[in-house]
Amino acid sequence: MLLFDDFSNYCLANAVEPMRVVNRFLGREAYEWALITLDGQPVKSSAGMPVTPDCSLEQSPGGNVLFVMPGYEFRTYATTICDCALQAASERYDVLAGLDMGSWLLASAGLLDQHRATVHWDELSAFSERFPGVNAERVTFTIDGDRWTSAGAMAAFDLLQYMVGQTHGEAMRLEVAAMFMVGEGGGERNKTDIRPQSSLCKRAVSMMRVQLEEPVSIFDICETLQCRRQSLERAFNEELGAPPKTIYRRIRLTAARRYAEQTKLSVAEISTRCGYHNPSAMTRAFRDEFGVAPRDLRPH
Repeated sequence: MLLFDDFSNYCLANAVEPMRVVNRFLGREAYEWALITLDGQPVKSSAGMPVTPDCSLEQSPGGNVLFVMPGYEFRTYATTICDCALQAASERYDVLAGLDMGSWLLASAGLLDQHRATVHWDELSAFSERFPGVNAERVTFTIDGDRWTSAGAMAAFDLLQYMVGQTHGEAMRLEVAAMFMVGEGGGERNKTDIRPQSSLCKRAVSMMRVQLEEPVSIFDICETLQCRRQSLERAFNEELGAPPKTIYRRIRLTAARRYAEQTKLSVAEISTRCGYHNPSAMTRAFRDEFGVAPRDLRPH
């Protein structure tokens, strides 16, 4: 995360929090991130929050994605020094992502030429005029090969959600959306919010979340975790208020609900993705869990 003075706390949170939630759901560090600045010196957010970086951009070893987050004075950061630093970084990072007005800095460095890109819509016209070699678009976010851009702080969340879906599947994307109450009314939130505390339950729930389409038996989960079934049953009942089989069913049906609420997939396709080979059986289980049928939750 490349930060500049007056960066948006909101934008930073929307970029980091989806990754943090995925790590929590998976029970492992699928994502790691570092906070860096151009010169390695501390910066302050637009709200005055000070941030001491891990290192400078030049010192950063590289990685999968470099997220660029300037502040309101983004034009003042588009200097030869910044351009050169970003150009050098492009050799160390697989993807360059401009969040909010970060696209302006990438374009200034010539790193968006002949690429689709967007910026905050208040600056889109100026961006198009200043960088005619960039294919500027009035959209929420763009992904064009190894160049990603978003149009604002909330759009950064949309971009990260897309990334999660591409990497970990649609079910995980919907889990992240539900955690932040995106696309849900929230009426069932307490019922479906499964938050294990112990390492044993976290690992078991992580397996359940990953194995939606091809559910594994509780016996297989115990074998993988090298624990006795009685121990797992006791831990689930104490922490989650129900045995593993019930929690697994709830996880699958919660995923089915999110598919029904947020996609146009058929009931048969939802059933398959959530481990039910018979759509009627899934619908009956769905109605027992939520009191409505999947078709009743379709987006209008």
